[in-house]
Amino acid sequence: MSAPAPSTLAIVDAEPLPRQEEVLTDAALAFVAELHRRFTPRRDELLARRAERRAEIARTSTLDFLPETAAVRADDAWKVAPAPAALQDRRVEITGPTDRKMTINALNSGAKVWLADFEDASAPTWENVVLGQLNLTSAYTRTIDFTDERTGKSYALRPDEELATVVMRPRGWHLDERHLQVDGRPVPGALVDFGLYFFHNAQRLLDLGKGPYFYLPKTESHLEARLWNEVFVFAQDYVGIPQGTVRATVLIETITAAYEMEEILYELREHASGLNAGRWDYLFSIVKNFRDGGAKFVLPDRNAVTMTAPFMRAYTELLVRTCHKRGAHAIGGMAAFIPSRRDAEVNKVAFEKVRADKDREAGDGFDGSWVAHPDLVPIAMESFDKVLGDRPHQKDRLREDVDVKAADLIAIDSLDAKPTYAGLVNAVQVGIRYIEAWLRGLGAVAIFNLMEDAATAEISRSQIWQWINAEVVLDNDEQVTADLARKVAAEELANIRAEIGDEAFAAGNWQQAHDLLLTVSLDEDYADFLTLPAYEQLEG
Repeated sequence: MSAPAPSTLAIVDAEPLPRQEEVLTDAALAFVAELHRRFTPRRDELLARRAERRAEIARTSTLDFLPETAAVRADDAWKVAPAPAALQDRRVEITGPTDRKMTINALNSGAKVWLADFEDASAPTWENVVLGQLNLTSAYTRTIDFTDERTGKSYALRPDEELATVVMRPRGWHLDERHLQVDGRPVPGALVDFGLYFFHNAQRLLDLGKGPYFYLPKTESHLEARLWNEVFVFAQDYVGIPQGTVRATVLIETITAAYEMEEILYELREHASGLNAGRWDYLFSIVKNFRDGGAKFVLPDRNAVTMTAPFMRAYTELLVRTCHKRGAHAIGGMAAFIPSRRDAEVNKVAFEKVRADKDREAGDGFDGSWVAHPDLVPIAMESFDKVLGDRPHQKDRLREDVDVKAADLIAIDSLDAKPTYAGLVNAVQVGIRYIEAWLRGLGAVAIFNLMEDAATAEISRSQIWQWINAEVVLDNDEQVTADLARKVAAEELANIRAEIGDEAFAAGNWQQAHDLLLTVSLDEDYADFLTLPAYEQLEG
């Protein structure tokens, strides 16, 4: 008796989009379905392992480097594969979603790399998921353009040699794509984003002298990196391109991954090109994992936790040392400032902060860094040019002076700062404003002259939760309680209504965003990711 034919992938509850047939071809969907069948079971096991590890952290209130992988760390012989030519120089990278205007502007920005984001800077509406793929393919075939209906301004690509190299970021392992299902089961968003992009563009990118390059988000262990490596090996064989063509840069944006940097590079060594050090997701992960660890793990206002905080210095310096020891690029964090067209003084102060931040990263040995706006590209470029000169990177700077102990990474109480009432208000303000935009399908949102993404909302709601549960007393002698959070949220909602007017308020998702922020901030059961309950409310 012959084996039954494999189940096909179904498109569920999705409004047809213009030109979606160019993305959702039968062959591409068959590839995504095969990725799902092969790798989703292991994905599910690893998500369960996350919960087990979190329970262990709750029990012990500590973390350490893994004894079972000590031999990997001790072996000085192994290195990651050499970077391809297109990824040798990464001194400035711009980030942003894959809408048409951003695609053109990012590629034209003068940055060396564009992080084309299907993750935190993109709300996963069906339109964003599918048309984002179409925009990238259209960019590679130079068939993309954009005209702003409001201003009449037209945008077009510069010559190929002036365009940034694309490094695409799929969704994290925890998120599903409800519109694509196999046997009634949603396919992981990571496999949808990776699969569609890789299938359509891997060979095309090779023909252009580049390749399929990826940023891997929300990784929590080397075992999750191993799963990605298995995906890469299978995918390269499936489409018939050489092993090692894929290159992956892993975001070290969880506290558990910070203890496994070398192991993560080792698992991906034939496909690894670097690690990245972020801030908001990393702080969110610390709060999430140590949220019941008592006063010593309470973070102050998020804006008081800069990259110069002792435990953040330990994290970034360990990352540079680890990457350079293994021949990988070390990529620094985000300059999120959005220049004001009206206030030159605001710009002057912010530009100086950005310059100081990028000078510090270049001086510490990073090979590149992130910006959120094209106007910041020249500032970051100048910082790295001063250190690198004509060299593409500084991987020869081994930082053997760095000696980070396990306890240094979680020495939260080494920071001389406390939570404030203004910090609570800011967390509520940013949380409501970001969630409202996310529910409208926007993942990258300008709020108070900063480009915010989902990580901002995650740290905001996590701090509210932590401060309530740790019974924090603020600088005005008020204790943070659920009632105080509700009061501040109600005041913010009223302020927004007064600011934008009744008509615009009614047309938005403001009450819904307010309610969702309070739900994830006040519920006794802490939601692992804000985007999980938010996705249930996302239309499209």
